[in-house]
Amino acid sequence: MDALLGTCSLPLLRRRTSVKWRAYPADVLPAFVAEMDFDLAPPITRAVSGALAIGDCGYPHRGELGEAYAAFAAGRLGWDVDPGRVYPVPDVKTGLAEVIGAITPPGAGIVINPPVYPPFRFRFSLYGRRVIDAPLARDETGRYDLDPAAIEAALSQPGAAAYLLCSPHNPTGNVWSAEQLEMVASLCQRHGAILLVDEIHAPLVLPPARFVPFGSLDHEMAGQAFIFTSASKGWNIPGLKCGIAIAGSPAGSAVLEQRAGALSPAHLGVLASVAAFTGGLPWLDAALRQLDENRALLARLLRGHLPAAGYCPPQASFLAWLDCRALGLGDDPAAVFLDRGRVAVGSGPDFGSQGRGFVRLNIGTSPALITEAVRRMAAACQER
Repeated sequence: MDALLGTCSLPLLRRRTSVKWRAYPADVLPAFVAEMDFDLAPPITRAVSGALAIGDCGYPHRGELGEAYAAFAAGRLGWDVDPGRVYPVPDVKTGLAEVIGAITPPGAGIVINPPVYPPFRFRFSLYGRRVIDAPLARDETGRYDLDPAAIEAALSQPGAAAYLLCSPHNPTGNVWSAEQLEMVASLCQRHGAILLVDEIHAPLVLPPARFVPFGSLDHEMAGQAFIFTSASKGWNIPGLKCGIAIAGSPAGSAVLEQRAGALSPAHLGVLASVAAFTGGLPWLDAALRQLDENRALLARLLRGHLPAAGYCPPQASFLAWLDCRALGLGDDPAAVFLDRGRVAVGSGPDFGSQGRGFVRLNIGTSPALITEAVRRMAAACQER
C-alpha cells in the first residue's frame, strides 16, 4: 500500500471510536458501513490540527469552499461550476431532505432506484413524503442499469414530484453514461418532476469508467437540478460533517439560502473539505490506485473461496455488491456471516426488496483485511 494510506493495522484501527469500530464486539471484523480504513490525507490533518491549535472551533463560514470545489470540478470532473452556487450543508442526506421539504408538498412522491442507499427511504418518510420505487434492471451478467420503463411508470404515479438519482450508484457501483443521464433528464422534464442528484461518490470513479457530472450536460434540466456531493466519501471524513449542495439556477440558490439555518455544516468540516479539494489530490490518487487493486483482488478471492457468489466489480467507490443467493443463506446472508463468520457486512434487504440475498462489502481497506473478510465469509458457509 502507498505510504499515504498507512498500513490499516487492525490493532491501530481498533483504537478508533467511530460506529464502524464500536457497533460490534472486538472479535467481529467490520466491513459494513461506508467508511474507509486508510490514514487521513496530510493536508486535512494539518487543516484541522491547525484550527484546533488556535481555538478555531466557532460557527462555520463557507470561506473558500465554493472556489475549492469549483477548481476540483473543473480539473477532475470537466465541469464548470459557479462558486457562488456552491453551498455547504451538514451532509448529503440532510441537504436532500431539507430541499425536498422546501420544494415538495407533504405526501408528495419521491422516485428512487432500488437497490439503493437505505437512508433515502427513511429520511424522506420522516419528512412526510412517500417513496416510489423505480427498480434498476439487472442483466444475466449481474450488471445493473437504469430502467426507462420503470422510471416512466414511477413518474406517472399520482403525486410523483421529484426524482433522486444516485450517481455513481450505491451499492452497485455503477457509473451512468451521458446518454443514461439525458434519458433521466428528459423523463423528468416531460413529467414536470424536480431532479436531485447525489454525486457523493464521484471523486472515487475507477478506470476505465468516466464520470459525467449531471450539471455538465447540455440539457435544460442540468440548469434546474440540485446536485449534492461531499469530500466525505472521497477522503473519508464523514465525521467532520460538511457536504455540498450546488444549485443549477438562481431559484435553486434561493431555496438553499432560505434553508441556511437548517443546513449549517461543521466549521472544521468546511476547512477539511477545502484542504481535500485543493491539497488532497495526491492522497486521492493513491486511494484510487489501491481501490482499483482491491476490487480485482476481491474477484480472485471470491473465485477461490466463494465461487458461487456473484460479483460485478464496481466502477466507482469502495463498496462491493455481492449476490449470495446461490449460497443458500436466505434473504439476509449478512446475518449468517456475522453469526458464523464474525464478519459484519451490509445487509442486502436494507437496500430494498431487490437486495434480498445480497450483501454489501466494504473494500476500502488493506488487501490483508479484505482477504480475512472473505476467509470468514467462506468459513461461515462451510460451518452452515
